[in-house]
Amino acid sequence: MSWAVLLILAIGLLLAILFSGARIFVGFLLLNILGVLVLIGPRGFGMFSNSIFETATSPTLVTVALFVLMGEILFRSGTVDVLFSSIDRLIGRLRGRLYVVTIALSTVFGALSGSAVAVAAMLGRSVLPLMAARGYASRTSATTILAGASLAPIIPPSLLAIIVGSLADVSIAGLLVAGIIPGLLFATLTLAWVYLRGGPMPEADITQAQTPVWRAVLAMAPFLIVVFSVMGLILLGVASPSESAATGVVGAMVVAALFGRLNWVMLREAVASAVTISVVILIIVASAKLFSQLLSFSGATRGLVTLIAELGWSPTMTFLLMMAIPFLLCMFIDQIAFMLLAIPIYQPIVAAMGFDPIWFWTIFLINLTVGSLTPPFGYTLFALKGAADGMSTAQVFRAAWPVVGIFLTGMAILWAVPDLVTAIPRALQ
Repeated sequence: MSWAVLLILAIGLLLAILFSGARIFVGFLLLNILGVLVLIGPRGFGMFSNSIFETATSPTLVTVALFVLMGEILFRSGTVDVLFSSIDRLIGRLRGRLYVVTIALSTVFGALSGSAVAVAAMLGRSVLPLMAARGYASRTSATTILAGASLAPIIPPSLLAIIVGSLADVSIAGLLVAGIIPGLLFATLTLAWVYLRGGPMPEADITQAQTPVWRAVLAMAPFLIVVFSVMGLILLGVASPSESAATGVVGAMVVAALFGRLNWVMLREAVASAVTISVVILIIVASAKLFSQLLSFSGATRGLVTLIAELGWSPTMTFLLMMAIPFLLCMFIDQIAFMLLAIPIYQPIVAAMGFDPIWFWTIFLINLTVGSLTPPFGYTLFALKGAADGMSTAQVFRAAWPVVGIFLTGMAILWAVPDLVTAIPRALQ
């Protein structure tokens, strides 16, 4: 059986398992077990166990677990409420100011959690009702929240960036800092869309006009501990991603303590949730790594590189095809499942085409982020729908399409100006 037939059968089987409603890690485990039996036989289970052990003991995944724990502590302690009040006060008197507040909050929350779903749910519960009460258009409000939430996987610390770096064998620190400028670019494009689209704009107002500005600044100051503990140490070259994740957890505990919200019950709940999430990620990544090994063993990796070379396509055409596939497929399948399936296939092609790995995988990550808010199966959409009782699913879907357009525009800019992605990682080398 040729490598092409094996690859098509493997992808088809995996998609069938996922469409049946099985969890991602179950699909990958079943596929890997079947692949080992077909390609190697029972003796191949030694490779299976070694792959799981190697992944389970990887320092990279310690980073994932620690960043998850950091976000859980910050959100479960309720300290983000203080951050919301402070940013709301500092924005000042603007027409449509809550749009600006939403994007600013999303940018800061993205730097504290890295989860688009968490940010969308939180903003849907806290900001969306406030915007509706003050006469903001529900569709534009939902669009702004979705765009802001989608900054979380791009702005460091990004859990997806850590997983991509681990699977694609790319500098994790480089991928993390590569998202800084793109994240700010997407935030700027969203604000430009809000103000250029026209339509009614509520009058300027300030929620907490009686709160002095200096108190709002003082209330925000402790969060700088977390930001510096994570990105500051990486940018200064003092700490690795794993070490900065550990200092980020300590910083989150310090912030919770400063606001009087650090207690054993909260910590126990945060640790339990972080362990559950991290174990699932561990199983998924271990399965994906074994899938990559099976691709190499079957000859699919070498065959794909040879096929691309024989087609004679330009790097631009190859890049566009490699981006079009996840954009279309992630409308129907989970973006994390696609990422784990695609990275082992894409990795040799990226090397053969001579793409800068930091640049390519950053844009690939952004593309997957778009998949999380593209109807009909975007997780971020359902997180907002679950938090916003007054909006129908159809309304949330309609609000998502402008965000897709904003992100595609931003990706085109990043493709045309690669330095926007690579400047900071290159400066750190």
